Amino acid sequence: MKRPVILLTGGGTAGHVSVNEALIPVFSEKGYEIHYIGSHRGIEKELIGDGYPEVVYHPIQSGKLRRYFSMKNFTDPFRVGAGVLQALAVIRKVKPEIIFSKGGFVSVPVVLAAKMAKVPVVIHESDVTPGLANKMALPFSNHIFTVFEQTLNYVPAGKATCSGAIIRPELFNGTREEGLRITGLSGEKPVQIIMGGSQGSSILNDAVRKDLPAILHDFDIIHLCGKGNLDETLEGTPGYTQFEYVTEGLPHLLAASDFAVSRAGSNAIFELLALRKPMLLIPLSAAKSRGDQILNANHFKSLGLAHVLKEEDVELRPLSEEFASFVDEKDSLIGNMKKVATPKIPEEMVEMILSHRK
Repeated sequence: MKRPVILLTGGGTAGHVSVNEALIPVFSEKGYEIHYIGSHRGIEKELIGDGYPEVVYHPIQSGKLRRYFSMKNFTDPFRVGAGVLQALAVIRKVKPEIIFSKGGFVSVPVVLAAKMAKVPVVIHESDVTPGLANKMALPFSNHIFTVFEQTLNYVPAGKATCSGAIIRPELFNGTREEGLRITGLSGEKPVQIIMGGSQGSSILNDAVRKDLPAILHDFDIIHLCGKGNLDETLEGTPGYTQFEYVTEGLPHLLAASDFAVSRAGSNAIFELLALRKPMLLIPLSAAKSRGDQILNANHFKSLGLAHVLKEEDVELRPLSEEFASFVDEKDSLIGNMKKVATPKIPEEMVEMILSHRK
């Protein structure tokens, strides 16, 4: 008997992939044949296409939706059009029961093609306000799931549900001992894990390295600096270890960490919340984004779940001084985290998705 098919999409950043990573094992256990539509060279190709052999990965063309002038703005619509046709061919061939979209630019052609093929689509929005890709996808979707309750104010009434955050279960399987072994840290000092997102943050990287001697006086550092951002001159520095990006070993690195410094992408901060890691959030500035990370960070700050430092202020004060004041809030931050509802498990999210099948 032919297995039912589920088609997933989403990409561009790790945040547009991590929820799908959590759902894939559940769909597999339920007997689904899993297909994924992503870009040719995005991070989803590495995380899904190379990381899950049981998933059939279909690369398509996709354009980027820019809020600034670029010559590519004139050519990318044609790439989106090509992506729609490629996605439509995949959908008609594999005949999925339903399509789940996590967002990102590559998801737009998929959602448009799904509407043409009359296949139901549910999309997922992690930030307080919908991203541009999901805004474009909303009219063609059957339902949208949101992480934040406030997001319901920005989406059509009657076709939205606040599902809350979905956390990868394997994040809870890390051990401090293995994390210290991987990093080579002694664990004698408190450990700060510093994460600039899957693409890295040059501002954060520079600030850490500029103030590294002072920081290492009080902390050991695990620095996830982004692809191509390793500093070879710092290799072997006692108490400091750097990685471009970590996938399988991340649960262990988090388990070994006492504090976290992070961008304010929704998936990342909810994972830190679930693990009860006191966090200093440095959201991407409004000058470089639509301001979604600022909204996420300020929401967490208002609930007493995080300390927030504006990106514009990073260079005005040494990070070692910021860390000192942030660490003083450790007990209150953890106490507030314990009061927050636990995130959804992937099994619950899968059932919510499947409830919208045709």
